[in-house]
Amino acid sequence: MSEPAASIEIQNLIVDYGEVRAVNDVSLTVGRGELVTLLGPSGCGKTTTLRAVAGLEDPTGGSIRLNGVAVYSAADRRNTPAEKRGVSMVFQSYAIWPHMTVFENVAYGLRVRKMPAAEIASNVARVLDLVQMRDYAARPSSKLSGGQQQRVAVARAIAFSPDVLLFDEPLSNLDAKLRVTMRVELRELQKRLGITALYVTHDQEEALAISDRVIVMNAGRIEQIGTPEEIYRHPRTLFVADFVGNANVIQGSSQGAPAADGTVVFATEDGTTLRAIAADPARMSGTAVVLQAAYVDLFAGSRADLPNATPGKIHRRMFHGDFIQYVVDWPCGQLIVRRPPTDLFEEDSLVTISFAPEHCVLL
Repeated sequence: MSEPAASIEIQNLIVDYGEVRAVNDVSLTVGRGELVTLLGPSGCGKTTTLRAVAGLEDPTGGSIRLNGVAVYSAADRRNTPAEKRGVSMVFQSYAIWPHMTVFENVAYGLRVRKMPAAEIASNVARVLDLVQMRDYAARPSSKLSGGQQQRVAVARAIAFSPDVLLFDEPLSNLDAKLRVTMRVELRELQKRLGITALYVTHDQEEALAISDRVIVMNAGRIEQIGTPEEIYRHPRTLFVADFVGNANVIQGSSQGAPAADGTVVFATEDGTTLRAIAADPARMSGTAVVLQAAYVDLFAGSRADLPNATPGKIHRRMFHGDFIQYVVDWPCGQLIVRRPPTDLFEEDSLVTISFAPEHCVLL
């Protein structure tokens, strides 16, 4: 009989805090070697879901299986203690013991598991090499920078080779530049080790950058599951469109049946007609479209030979280094547009706004 795939399977999970339902009928899976991110605002239930997987929260209903084995089942009244679930967790605060050296911090969990001293030394050296901290083994943890503490927390989490690794906003305490660097390092390490990982963040840029799949949560429920590209390009709800990326939401209504190419005519509230596509092919009607700021092109002067060509006027220009953000007046109100820093338009200049129908998504 083959070994079950290392994975997380959550079915109809419910977690209540008194009369407050923090997690409401959540179902998801994480495959072997996959990194899946729970993304959403504070209070959406993402950390509670993660802690329920770790065994740090007592659910009210549903089930959780790790590597094919039920660790929680409301129906069977089963709730495996956290220390027997074979998972490891990296916390937002790192939880590094300041009175211990780097080596002692990483070795602690192995000593609790009564591993022989020689094996402990070998494992600690191995994981400190992986996180580029071997030269710091003897250093007191209180003398480490934030990025170094984060590396030690990861080393400690992977030291006993867990099947499942859980991350609770591990980069939120780092400065912006280090956060980007550590994001890459965490992803490389996870792929190299083939660890199944469930990652929690409220940072949509972070979620899109590191994930195989993203699960967007809101008010205890799942709004959408998909690859980063699917979530960004084809949001299925107004909440996802507003939370992920820099989306413009345009109100109006779809008109008539879809064309042969799958596009739909959408009339905005001011009467402007646009060509759009449906986020869900089974639902070809809607009252709003979403348009990500990065997918809008601007052209000087008046042009009629472009898709969804609409006149506009540059209201404000803001330099952001890697891109320029424009606020553009157009018949539907104001549109946020992000262009490369080489695309320069003066404020008050007249432009033509253009975007492909596949980037104008009907909700």
